[in-house]
Amino acid sequence: MTLPDAPSNPAGTDRTFQVDLRGLVDLLSHHLYSSPRVYLRELLQNAVDALTARHSLEPAALAGSFGIRLYADGSVVRVEDDGVGLTEADVHAFLATIGRSSKRAEQVAEQRGDFIGQFGIGLLSCFLVADEIHVVSRSARTPDAPAVEWRGRGDGSYTVRTLRASARPRPGTTVTLTPRADAGEWTRPAQVWALAGHFGSLLRHPVTFDDGTGGTGVAVNPEPAPWARTYPTPGARSRALAAYGEEVLGFTPLDTIELDLPAVGLKGIACVLPQAVPAGRRHGHRVHVKGMLLSEQADEILPEWAFFVRCVVDAESLRPTASRESLYEDDTLAAVRDALAEGLRAWIARAAASDPDLLARFLHAHHLAVKSLAVHDDEILRMLLPWLPFETTDGHTTLDEFARTHRTVLVTSSVEEFRQVAAIASAAGLGVVNGGYTYDRELVHRLPEIRPQTSVADLDPATLTAHLDPVDRETELAAAAYLARAREALAVFDCDVALRTFQPASAPALLVDSREARHERTRSQLAREQEGGLWGDILGALRQEAPRAQLILNQLNPLVRTAVAIDEPELARTSAEALYGQAALLSRRPLRPAESSLINRSFLDLLAHALRKDN
Repeated sequence: MTLPDAPSNPAGTDRTFQVDLRGLVDLLSHHLYSSPRVYLRELLQNAVDALTARHSLEPAALAGSFGIRLYADGSVVRVEDDGVGLTEADVHAFLATIGRSSKRAEQVAEQRGDFIGQFGIGLLSCFLVADEIHVVSRSARTPDAPAVEWRGRGDGSYTVRTLRASARPRPGTTVTLTPRADAGEWTRPAQVWALAGHFGSLLRHPVTFDDGTGGTGVAVNPEPAPWARTYPTPGARSRALAAYGEEVLGFTPLDTIELDLPAVGLKGIACVLPQAVPAGRRHGHRVHVKGMLLSEQADEILPEWAFFVRCVVDAESLRPTASRESLYEDDTLAAVRDALAEGLRAWIARAAASDPDLLARFLHAHHLAVKSLAVHDDEILRMLLPWLPFETTDGHTTLDEFARTHRTVLVTSSVEEFRQVAAIASAAGLGVVNGGYTYDRELVHRLPEIRPQTSVADLDPATLTAHLDPVDRETELAAAAYLARAREALAVFDCDVALRTFQPASAPALLVDSREARHERTRSQLAREQEGGLWGDILGALRQEAPRAQLILNQLNPLVRTAVAIDEPELARTSAEALYGQAALLSRRPLRPAESSLINRSFLDLLAHALRKDN
C-alpha cells in the first residue's frame, strides 16, 4: 500500500501565535499571582516606573511635584500619575502586545535597572478584578502630544483613539477600572486604601488616596522609610526602628540591627526574635524593591542559620521574578545574602564585647541558632563557645564555667547515654556533657581550641565503671551464687551483671549500654538466625564481637543487699529481672518488646511469691 504524496512546502509557512486572553488571565491568577489584590501593586508599579522615566527625561523637574493619585468610591478604581505617558504608537506597541514592556523601549533601555517592572504583563492583572481597562495617557516626550485613549477588554479586543489635548492637560497616565461584581472584596474603598498602604508605604514618590466622599486626598506614604529619617539622638533612632519593626512584623524585638549595603542600595532593619524558634524554621522577610513591597515571605534574603531574625529591607539592585512576589536567584542576591550574614555576625561580636546582658538574653533564646553557626564559623566559635549553654552533670551551664572545675571533659554520644550515667558520674566526680543534642558533641570536642588546658574525650563505659568502687572479697564471694543466677536470667539480653559500690546509694542499679551496642547485637542475632545462604554470608561478614550490656548492682542500696542474699533460685531470678527492668526504665530509653514483657512478668512473679508466702 502506498500513501499519496504530501503537498510540497519545503520552506514551511510562518504563523503567528494566537493568544486566548481569558485563558492567559486564568493562568496568571492561578499560577503566577498569589491573589487578585496584586492588581493594585501592578498599577502602582507602572505609575512609579512612569515617574522614574519622566524624571530621566526632565532631570531639572522637582520630584516632589510628580506624584500618584488613587481614587476608589466603590464603583470605579482609578490610578493617575504624572509620569512620562504614552504616545499612540506606544499604546499599540506596549498595551496591546502581551509580553512587551514599555520599560524595554530603546530610549530607556540603558536605565532598565531603574524600573521595578521588567516583564510587560503587569497590566493584565487588572483583568483579575475587572472586565475592561480604560487608559488615558499623554506623552511628555512631545510638548504638543495629543491624549490617547485605550480600552482593553477581557475577550481580547481593544480600541484606540486620539483625543484632544484638553482631555488630559498634563502629561501622565490615568488607568480606570470598573470592578466586576465578584471583585468587591478587592476594590472597596477601604480595601484599596489598605492595599495602597501595604504595597506603597515606602515608595519615594508621593501617593494620595481619595475615597470620593469629598475630602482631600490622604497621603499613603507621608514619611520616608524610618531608616531614611533623621533623629535627635542615636537612642531615639534605635527606639524608632524598634517601634517600626514591631508595627510591621508583629513582635517586640529583642534588639534591632540596622542594615546598610550601599553597593546594592539596600537599607533596612533586622529584628531579633525574642523567643526561640525551631531549628531550621525559616521566617519570611519583608522585602521592598525601590520602595514597592515585593514579598513578606522572602526567606532567600538570609542564610538558613539566621532563623533568629526577621528583616524589613528596601533594595535598589535586587531583581524580582516575573510575578514580582519573590527574588530572582542570581550572583547579586548571593552577594547580598553573604553581606547581610556578615552584618549579623558583627552584631553578635558587638554584643559579646560590649553588652553581656543582651548577649545572655540572646543566647538564652537562640543558643541553637548560634551553635549551628559556630560549627561552620571559626570566629563565632572562638567568640561564643565559652558562653553557650550545655546540659552537663553540673546542670545547665556554660562550657567555660564547666571547664574550670573539670580539666577532663567527657561527652556522651546520645541523650540516652547521658541520662543513664549522669547521676552516677556526678557522684563520682566526673564531668560529663550531654552530646546528644544537635551540634553539641561536635562543639564540645572543639573546646581545646579555646581552652588548650582542657582535654575532651568521648565517654566510654569502661571509664565510668573504672570510677565505681569494687566490693570487698568477702561480699563478692557471698553474692557469687546470686550473680550467677542473674547472669543466666539476663543472658537473653546479652547482659553481664557486676556488683559495685557507688553514689548515690538510692540508685539500686546502673544499666550501661549504648545504642550502637544494641544495634550490633541485633545484627549479630539476625545473622545467627539467617545462617547459610547469601543473606547469612553478608551478615556474617559484617558481624563483629558484639559488646555486651552491663547491669551494675549497687551494694550500698538496701534493695540490692536484700536481693543478693536470696537463696531461692526462682525468686533470685525474678529479682534480677526486676532490677534490670527498673534500671532500663531509669535510663529513659525506648524499651524493646522483650524488656516490657520482662518488667510485667517480674512484677507479677513477685506478687505471686508474696501471696504464696502470706498463705
